[in-house]
Amino acid sequence: MAVGAAAVDLIGYTVGGPDQSQPISLTALVLLVLAAMPLLTRRRHPLASLAGVLALGLALNLSVQVPHHFNATLCIALFAVARSRGLAVAVPAGLVAAAVPLLGRGHPLPPPIGIAAADVFAAALIIAAAEALKRWQREVEARRGLLADRAVAQERRRIARELHDIVAHHITTMQLMAGGARANLGRDTEVVRDALVALEGSGRMALREMRQLLDVLRAGDEPDGAPGGASPAPQPGVGDLGRLVDESRRAGLPTDFAVLGEERPLPPSTGLAVFRIVQESLTNTRKHAGPARALVRLTYRPDRITVEVSDDGATASADTLVGALAGPGDTAAARAGRTGYGLIGMRERVALQGGSLEVGGLDGGGFRVAASLPLAPVDREERLG
Repeated sequence: MAVGAAAVDLIGYTVGGPDQSQPISLTALVLLVLAAMPLLTRRRHPLASLAGVLALGLALNLSVQVPHHFNATLCIALFAVARSRGLAVAVPAGLVAAAVPLLGRGHPLPPPIGIAAADVFAAALIIAAAEALKRWQREVEARRGLLADRAVAQERRRIARELHDIVAHHITTMQLMAGGARANLGRDTEVVRDALVALEGSGRMALREMRQLLDVLRAGDEPDGAPGGASPAPQPGVGDLGRLVDESRRAGLPTDFAVLGEERPLPPSTGLAVFRIVQESLTNTRKHAGPARALVRLTYRPDRITVEVSDDGATASADTLVGALAGPGDTAAARAGRTGYGLIGMRERVALQGGSLEVGGLDGGGFRVAASLPLAPVDREERLG
């Protein structure tokens, strides 16, 4: 910046400065270069930098007869003061900066009103530009803080969804397995054994997913990598749907699973969303549908993947779940008995993927959850609005 300002001032002096009766002065050239050197300290000591520029500029005006000038070096030094200090300091500094170029050899006193007004206007314009830049920077910082807060809130919601999915699904399965084992005590030891094995497996899976989630929360506090060099388990995806269906069957819900279309790898976030939608839907079916049969259908399409979970349970199940989706303005009866966090979580997951979700009862009884997720990446800022 100092070299550029010196070059601009030298060009201005040599091209538009001296006339034919006043040749170019070596002293003027040296002082113009020296006047730019204080700019090297303008960030740490802006007032001292401006004072040095003004002192060398006054020395130039007093030693050599040069035309009136409000040069680039002075503009940069004044801008640095106005940017780092408040108006209480910038305004007096601007008045001094406007007055010093009016002094010197060949400059009449008092100076012409037009020339003095031009210097004052130039100083005011520089101060106004610095104030505008400071305001813009404050707005950028405030916007960055808001974006950071939004990111934290989104991460909290994601963690809350993950906790809900883990707890609701696995605890429900464990409860049903424990109930089945208790009901068959002393009668069918094989059924009790299978129930206890499923109970143990569900508890182990819940513990593993909880540890994985806690590892994410501790990622900023601990070095990367698990102890002993072990890598964390991958997030569940469509490849784990078979295990999910088997758990549902062992929990007492007959569940069919069908895959249509050509299977292909999915983005991790899309695969996790599909897994959680099926997990939550089957959990809701076991909780609310009563004696029922469920169907999980996964369809691969050219540009998207659709997942559908339906059951033929009691109609009351559908009414209960629809009530769980009721907003704050609906009646309390419509939302009785359930908060609906799982279904709200489904909607948020699908919205983050840029897809669509259909939830509702079926004619003749039963309930259906259908989600359609695009396979092409969707811009995050567009989704968040």
